[in-house]
Parts: sequence; C-alpha cells; structure tokens
Amino acid sequence: MPKPLTDQDKRKQISVRGLAGVENVSDLKTNFNRHLHFTLVKDRNVATKRDYYFALANTVRDHLVGRWIRTQQHYYEKDPKRVYYLSLEFYMGRTLQNTMVNLALENACDEATYQVRDGSALGHSWTLTSFSGLFKLMKLYNHDNRQVEEADDWLRYGNPWEKARPEYMRPVHFYGRVEHTPEGVKWVDTQVVLALPYDTPVPGYRNNVVNTMRLWSAKAPCDFNLKDFNVGGYIQAVLDRNLAENISRVLYPNDNFFEGKELRLKQEYFVVAATLQDIVRRFKSSKFGSTEVVRVDLSTLPDKVAIQLNDTHPAMAIPELMRILLDTEHQKWEKAWDICTRTCAYTNHTVLPEALERWPTDLLQNLLPRHLEIIYEINRRHLERIAKLYPGDHDRLRRMSLVEEGDQKKINMAHLCIVGSHAVNGVARIHSDILKATLFKDFYEVDPHKFQNKTNGITPRRWLVMCNPGLAEVIAERIGEDYIRDLDQLKKLLAFVDDDSLIHDIAKVKQENKLKFSAYLEEHYKVKINPNSMFDVQVKRIHEYKRQLLNCLHIITLYNRIQKEPNKNWTPRTIMIGGKAAPGYHTAKLIIRLITAIGEIVNHDTVVGDRLKVIFLENYKVTLAEKIIPASDLSEQISTAGTEASGTGNMKFMLNGALTIGTMDGANVEMAEEAGEENLFIFGMRVDDVDAMDKSGYDAMDYYNRIPELKQAMDQIAGGFFSPDQHDLFKDIVNMLLHHDRFKVFADYEAYIKCQEKVSALYKNPKEWTKMVIHNIAGCGKFSSDRTISQYAREIWGMEPSLERIPAPDDPLSGANK
Repeated sequence: MPKPLTDQDKRKQISVRGLAGVENVSDLKTNFNRHLHFTLVKDRNVATKRDYYFALANTVRDHLVGRWIRTQQHYYEKDPKRVYYLSLEFYMGRTLQNTMVNLALENACDEATYQVRDGSALGHSWTLTSFSGLFKLMKLYNHDNRQVEEADDWLRYGNPWEKARPEYMRPVHFYGRVEHTPEGVKWVDTQVVLALPYDTPVPGYRNNVVNTMRLWSAKAPCDFNLKDFNVGGYIQAVLDRNLAENISRVLYPNDNFFEGKELRLKQEYFVVAATLQDIVRRFKSSKFGSTEVVRVDLSTLPDKVAIQLNDTHPAMAIPELMRILLDTEHQKWEKAWDICTRTCAYTNHTVLPEALERWPTDLLQNLLPRHLEIIYEINRRHLERIAKLYPGDHDRLRRMSLVEEGDQKKINMAHLCIVGSHAVNGVARIHSDILKATLFKDFYEVDPHKFQNKTNGITPRRWLVMCNPGLAEVIAERIGEDYIRDLDQLKKLLAFVDDDSLIHDIAKVKQENKLKFSAYLEEHYKVKINPNSMFDVQVKRIHEYKRQLLNCLHIITLYNRIQKEPNKNWTPRTIMIGGKAAPGYHTAKLIIRLITAIGEIVNHDTVVGDRLKVIFLENYKVTLAEKIIPASDLSEQISTAGTEASGTGNMKFMLNGALTIGTMDGANVEMAEEAGEENLFIFGMRVDDVDAMDKSGYDAMDYYNRIPELKQAMDQIAGGFFSPDQHDLFKDIVNMLLHHDRFKVFADYEAYIKCQEKVSALYKNPKEWTKMVIHNIAGCGKFSSDRTISQYAREIWGMEPSLERIPAPDDPLSGANK
C-alpha cells in the first residue's frame, strides 16, 4: 500500500505543477549549513530545533533579499504612486511557510531539509510562531477556568525576518509649548523619543514583488552624560530611558472598548509622526521624471502618496500632516488642507459607540499642544461650512462637531477622520449602509461622494493552499490552479456539484483534517473527542456582541435534551469555542469561565458520552486558526444583526468547506448572496427588526417566562448547576442577560435553536451536506483580498493595480548589483 500523502506532499503537488525551474536543492543545503555555521555559530552536535528553524529561515530569506531590492529599485525607477497603510497592529501569522509557498520554494526546502537531517524530515515543525507587530503581544491561557495574561517575549531569540534601519531613525516630539512668532509657529521645549524602523519583507505570490512592512520601535534619544555622573542622576537617567522606550514595549489591547490612556495616545502619535516623516523623506528623494531631482514642494504629494487610516488609531496623521505642511513646509492653510484631504482616506471598523476614540482635550493639550490647535482650527472651518449649508441648525452643528462638549471636553477622532479624508469606507456592504444611515448620517448627507464600501477579503494562499493543501489539490484537479490567483474561478466547481467523485474527495479531505485536529487536541488539550462528530466551531474575540452566550444557551439546551431523551438518535457534536478577552473586560472573562464550566459538566456526564463535547480553545491565534478552520464542519457567525462590521473568519471557514450558521450581519449577507441563502443556515432578526425592537423596547423577561427551555438553561446558570463550588459565580451574566442585554440574546434564541435542529438533520445526510459545502466554496470568489485591494486601489487611492511581473534576480544576491 502506498504511503499516505502528507500536507507537505499535497502542497508540493500544487507548487510544482506548471512551474518551471525548481530551486536547486544542493544550493539550499549549502546555504542552510552556511547559516547554521556562520550566522548561528553552531554545528549539528549542539544545534537545537530553534537553530534549525533560524538556519532555514535565513536560507529562505536569502531568496527574498534579491527580489526585495529589485522591487525597491523598480519603484525608484518608475516613481509610481505609493500606498501607506497605517495600522497600530498587524496579525501576520507564521512567515516561513507562507514565504516558501509564495516563492515556490517549499518543495525544494522540504527535500533539502530532509537530506540535511539524514532522512529525518523535521520540515515545518521548525516553524515557530512568528508574529509581527508594533508592540509585544499578550499570551493568554486558561487556568482554573479563568483567562490569565502573561507577557509574551516574542523577540527573545531575535526575528530573522526583520531588518533594523537605524539610518532612517526619526525624532518624535511630545509635550512642550507652542510659540506664535512673526516668522511662524514653533513647537518648542519638547521631549524627544527616537523612532527606529524595522523592515519586514512581504512577498507577493510568485511575481517577484516583495513589499515592505515597516514597524517602529521607541528608543531614548541620548546616552548618559558620564561627565556629570552621580548615583541619583544615573538612576533617574535609567528611569527616563525606560519611560521613553515604554511606548513600544506594551500594547494596550483596545478590543472595542476605548480607554483614554496617555500611553495609548503616545503610541498612536508615535507611529504616525515617524511614518509621515518617512513619507516626506521618501517623496522628496524619489526620482522625478527622467532625472533625479529632489522635490522641494509637497503640492504634488497626493499624486504620489496615498495614506489609508486603518480605523481611528492613526487619526493623528491628519493634524500631523497639517503641522508639517503649515509649520515646516510653510504652506497656506487652504493649500495644506487640500493636500491633506486628497492624501488621506479612512476605513471604519466598528459601529459600537464605546469603541470610537474620543481623546480628552486636556490630555491633548499637555501631550500634543500644537496638534490640538490645528484640530480646533479644522473644526472651526468645518463648522463654518456646515452653518452655511444648514443655517440655524444648532443641533446639527453639535452633532457634527469634532469637539464634544460635556463634563470633559473631547475630540471625536472618527469625525476628524471623516472631515480630513477624501474617502470613507466600511468593510461590508451592510456595515457601510449602517454608517451612512446612522453613525455618520449627518456627514453622509453633506458629502455623499466620500462614502464607499470595501468588503473585506482573505488571501487564498495562506487560508487554503497553505493551511488546507488537501482541499486545494482536490480543487486544482477539477479546475486547474489559476484559481489561486483568481478566486472567482471557484465558480467552475458548480459544474461538479453533483459529481460523486468530487463529493467523495471533499468529504475525505474534511475527515482527514478532523482526524489530524482530533490528534492535536488529544496531545495539547488532553481531551479525546469523536472525530466522526460534527465539529461546531466559534472562534473569535470574546465579546458580548459576538454572542458566545447564545452558543452557551444552545449547548445547555442540547445537553438537557440528551439528558431527557438519552436513547434518541442524536447527531453527535463537538462544540469548540475559542478567543481572547481584553484584559480589563470583566464580562468577556466571565463568559470564558462559563464556557469552561459548562464543559466541565457536559464532558464528564456518562449519559451524554461522546454525543456532546464542549472545548474552550486556549490562546487562540493565527497558528491555531490554520489548524481548526480546515477541520470545522459548522461555522458560528451569530452576532446581533447590525453589530459586526464584516468579519473575515466567516470567509475563511467558508473557503475551507464549513457551513455557516449565522445572522444577516457583516459579510454573512454577501456570503448568502454569493452561495445562495439556501446554502447557509440563516436565522434571527435582521437589522430592521433590531431597529424596530430598539424603538418598541426589548423585554428579556418576556422571553424568559415564555420559553421553558430558555428558562431552564438560565436557572441552571443562576442556580450554580455549572458552578457547584460558587453558586452565584455567574450572577453578573444572568443579571446582564435578564435586565440590560444590549445585544438581545433571548430574542434570537428560539430561531437559533430551530436552525440548529436543521443543521443536525442535514449532517445525517453526508452527500447533501457536502453538496452544500461545494456551493459555498464555489461562492468564495468575491472574498479574496486580491479583489478587496484592487477596489481600494482603483476607487480610493486612484491607482491601477499593477499586473507587471518584476524580473527575478539571477541569484539571491544579484539584485544588489543591478
């Protein structure tokens, strides 16, 4: 019997087919050993798996460097418009395997590492979790049914993918005061922190393009003055240095709750101030036309630069750009404002009021006094315009002001972004419509041309080829490999929806993935599950609006039904919930305790047995997502209609052959359109129903008293059935659900339970279930990030996406010489 194909074998089939020139295995082995010996200073007698990972990572990185340099040379020669995507955090996932896939190196690396280790193919087990972000992350795990946070020192052993660029270090100023003189405005007596850039290469898929993610680290501006050294001064100098570098030492996990902390504002301004200095430097030093001419005037900046603000976190880019244009470049206000608004665009990611940033003016006055002056002037001119358009409408002026009056005067950063940008977009059609109809209604009425929609997308390279190579190969066998670059081609699968061989192959791949994940759970969670059960999965941030509590109520209801009728032919389920709560979010943390407490009871009930298991997935992150998503049968997307901006997890599950149970919220709406609503399990209130209930009033007690199974489940939570050692442990959840639940869990309970019954019934018919899966995979074309970015480019940034393939360097080092 032939040996079963591994994931690496399946990816190899895809990566080799149709591609000319596999990289030389001998050269890879030579470079691997060179890095092991000369970069890491190790031999195989003392090298660890981490050393082997770093040797392989540096070997693969060598193949990036030439392409990276050539890409930058190409941009310099062509002088195209450049896009700067400003975000406070990036969830990158693992870099090594993604890079090998994109450079078509994976098969050669597999063979080289196999040979280097004398046939012991360590392969990708060397791949550590290689996150990239501006700030250190938090590692979260579960202890005694609680979420506990601990620092994750992810740079302890270094990062082979990043390159420090100290030659481009930039000063960032804080505090001080503003002087208005006949010569101009000066921001003086400031405290300076240096921003040190670190560059990470981001390779395109087999097009030799390698773009750059630039991250900034805070450094103290000067060393100690040893001439004036004394003990007290030394200690204070150390403290001051630590204070300066704290800016990039820890990230405040915002998580849909805004807290106006000075360090967070420092972080936000630090990023944009460093980046804008970098943008101006690059703009002025770019090749201009056929000659190298330094641009001395920023008037053409919007022709060569697009700045995309990812939510309001980088909103200070607007007053900072104005400060540069006014105080450094000495532009007149009108010209500066025209440059600023034509350069900047704003993406909104939430409709929840508590998530919108509002910075106190006294904090801004102390930390960034010049910027507050500029914001006040922006607001004065903005309100003058509104007053002319709507004379006498003082309430509208109040609603649209950038400055919110009250007990504490605050700056509404979303309003600043809208006024200071030429385009504003949501990230799913329903989300963008809600912004225009409610949250930003006044602004939409004034400037309807600004408002757009850009539905989110995912990359099929990571979220199919890399994480689910078996499914990627099954698809390629039917429709070829071009779908990897053009996801719309998945529609061709509709011609095979009744093909028994495709139905068989897709079901087989799913079962293989479930077996693998079952083994992973047994190894890492010490839980043995039934791989033939339905894998019912909800993985996302823990938040009330995501409604993990609705899932909990279904689990309890199902548990009670099995207890009541143990001999019934129940569809076995393994329900897995994963995610992290913001460290200060009490209710979210309590929800985690409830999930784990329910699991403790259910999983040890001998009557229930393998028919129902409940698992909380600790420390959920991209790496775990790459394992659980390909193994999932059912994707839970059950937020209250009108609260989820878009979601991308829903798209990842859909692409990997999971069916969706969900509300008409976020991108679910468009998923139902693409796959056919009959091929999703849609339930519950629509946005209009939620709005009507908001007006008429939501009475949770009415549902509680009217629905016996709901009452039973709530009484069990309240009475300590799931917390026998502390009966009132979940009293805050019970009180919230019964008396002040903004997200109306009970209102959708009956519809959700009935929809879950349909799910269970269909799962008993594997052929019909898999046909529905094929419809979903075929409908995923719209949800490619390639489509999303192309739309941003054409419709916001004023650029045509380049299809030009940059010539590859002759060898990994040749790009530097050409």
